[in-house]
Amino acid sequence: MTTTANRTRTADETAVLQVLKGVYDAWDAHDADAFVADYTEDACAILPGSYRPSREDVRRSMAAGFDGFLKGSTTDNKVLGIRFLNDDVALVVSESNVIFPGETEVPADRAVIATWVLTRRDGRWLLASYQNSPAVVTMG
Repeated sequence: MTTTANRTRTADETAVLQVLKGVYDAWDAHDADAFVADYTEDACAILPGSYRPSREDVRRSMAAGFDGFLKGSTTDNKVLGIRFLNDDVALVVSESNVIFPGETEVPADRAVIATWVLTRRDGRWLLASYQNSPAVVTMG
């Protein structure tokens, strides 16, 4: 039996996945403005060795990357799970790989596991925080 709550949660999952798809599509188009279109103003991104404390900082760093070392790259992404912490906060865990021009496979040591925190504001799901770390950690 499908309940209203189940239909709502399914619609929320679909909306959350659309936000991620927008980010992935913007990466493939190398469009930094579109990349942050669904970010909150105060969104942050944390990557190994880097902290970007606002949507504008994320936009600026992605624009520089798309013009530089990320030029021509695409991503391969897989959602590993979605969890709703309450009606207006979702946590997504994904695995992502950056594919550079000329590559057919991504080295395992470049894969990342990411955590996305999304919030619903005025009925719209937005990205509030992103963090990634290496999926494979080698012990020395």
